[in-house]
Amino acid sequence: MATRPGPLTEWPWHWMGSFKYLVLAPAALHTAHSVVTKGWGDMNLVYAAMLPALLLRLFHNQIWISLSRHQTARRKHIIVDRSLEFDQVDRERSWDDQAILATLFFYVAYAAIPSVRLMPMWETKGAIAIALLHVGPVEFIYYWFHRALHHHFLYSRYHSHHHASIVTEPITAVIHPFVETIAYFLLFSIPMLIPIYMGYGSVLGVVLYLAYNDFINNMGHCNFEMLPKWIFQRFPPLKYLMYTPSYHSLHHTKFRTNYSLAMPIYDYIFNTMDKSTDELYERTLIGTEETPDVVHLTHMTTLQSTYHLRVAIASVASRPSDNHVWYMWMIWPMAWLSMVLAWVYGSSAFVVESLKLKKIMMQTWVIPRYNFQYSLIRERESINRLIEQAISDADRRGVKVLSLGLFNQERQLNGSGELFTQKYPKLRVRLVDGSGLATAVVLKSIPLDTKRVFLCGGGSKVAHATATALCERGVQVIMNQKKEYDMLKLRVAESSTAYLKFSSDEIPQIWIGDIIDDKQQMGAPRGATFIPTSQFPFKKIRKDCTYLSSPAMRIPEAMQNVHTCENWLPRRVMSAWRIAGMVHALEGWGIHECGDDMMDIEQVWSAAIKHGFIPL
Repeated sequence: MATRPGPLTEWPWHWMGSFKYLVLAPAALHTAHSVVTKGWGDMNLVYAAMLPALLLRLFHNQIWISLSRHQTARRKHIIVDRSLEFDQVDRERSWDDQAILATLFFYVAYAAIPSVRLMPMWETKGAIAIALLHVGPVEFIYYWFHRALHHHFLYSRYHSHHHASIVTEPITAVIHPFVETIAYFLLFSIPMLIPIYMGYGSVLGVVLYLAYNDFINNMGHCNFEMLPKWIFQRFPPLKYLMYTPSYHSLHHTKFRTNYSLAMPIYDYIFNTMDKSTDELYERTLIGTEETPDVVHLTHMTTLQSTYHLRVAIASVASRPSDNHVWYMWMIWPMAWLSMVLAWVYGSSAFVVESLKLKKIMMQTWVIPRYNFQYSLIRERESINRLIEQAISDADRRGVKVLSLGLFNQERQLNGSGELFTQKYPKLRVRLVDGSGLATAVVLKSIPLDTKRVFLCGGGSKVAHATATALCERGVQVIMNQKKEYDMLKLRVAESSTAYLKFSSDEIPQIWIGDIIDDKQQMGAPRGATFIPTSQFPFKKIRKDCTYLSSPAMRIPEAMQNVHTCENWLPRRVMSAWRIAGMVHALEGWGIHECGDDMMDIEQVWSAAIKHGFIPL
């Protein structure tokens, strides 16, 4: 929102939230009715192109979002190195408003202007007219209109909403108050309407002009430099006719320079070109290879988790993954396609996120595999190769700590990472499975006055460590699965075995475990508390019981560039396994935590608290 919002700032369908696409329902229903009654053969070409054009624009913008977020996570060619936070993501959640408005405009034009309905697919004269009208009046008027928007009266009421984003993303380009967007639409309609009235309008001419505008807007706000230098060396006049992302980033950081839309010529003419434009372009184009101190190696979970990646749908990634939105079912084919492509062509981990805390930099790398693939025995070897490749890459680049997330640390897969430390005894990067901190978080979640705990489905390293610590504390741990009971009894110190009990009759109020299925939950007493010892939360089927989060902590306020949620966890909350790698690097510990080795529970907990991590 602008500093002092003026009239017509809010969009008319703002109150509809994610159901705003219903404003297009009359047009969509009319199209469907025409197809049913008349068939595709009698459908007007212009009318039939409107909804596909909307979908193509949305897809085009999403490609830019994914490309930009991937490149800024890699950081090599990043322009503005500042933190991007949740408030900006929330403010830019409405980036598709302009696409909806454009579609409504086209339907109105189709109904009100007879010549629109007669447009052919292509007309060369019309395309030339569009190009000339854009280069001439549109660029010139935009320059002076943009300067006017920076007058304190208009800036405080309207344009400051756009400039609230110092660190721009492609979708920042279309984040404007409603009335300001209307003004842009009127301006950009000049190259489309004049050729139509001249009789030279065409469907492709309009669609390509919109695609051009989307392209230059997205490119200018992507916050990484991408245009090669040879383009301007071979065609020197191009510097006056084509801007770069670094050119426009200066407008967002200095505000009073570089006003042009896409052709900097007017900034040169009217002396508003920032003097550091060329230097910033060359410096960011060369870029700097940065080595993260910590890498968290995770993977995708469900098919829908594809949308939840930071490089996917920004608004979805900024909320917990179990916070479903209604349109997910409409785009499920994309999830299936992504899964197939990842399975066939996913040959290495890829970077999705880059964070900073104090003096350390952290990245998240994703193995292109899903939960169900980790359960397939035939896939274990290939998955381990991907993990091994990521570890080798991290070691080669000088990464200090690599934490293994989700199933990447499964005992049955690689012995909680021990497979790699045995294979590479001289490994410099420290592998961390986070079991020490995860165990500490579980123990701190159990009330101090607890006398008895029920351990259900607890075969993991964390579950065993938790049960062992509880027995040593004098808390009775009850189990009803004989095989797991016998295994755990061998791990518990002889002096504490009296507190480990096998019983099918005693059922305490506190339940812990890796997996507690529906049937087991129904057998718990009223008011029971379920505490996970794995990275995956329990399915909540009892309303009369309490479900705690999977082991996690709130992150320090000082951690920068946090604008996505880690799987199902709330905002600014991270899993203990991920935090453990950060603490390991902050403390400078030079040992691995994998296999049967575990950090001292109290030591790692105290270190996490010292560095600002907060218990849930």
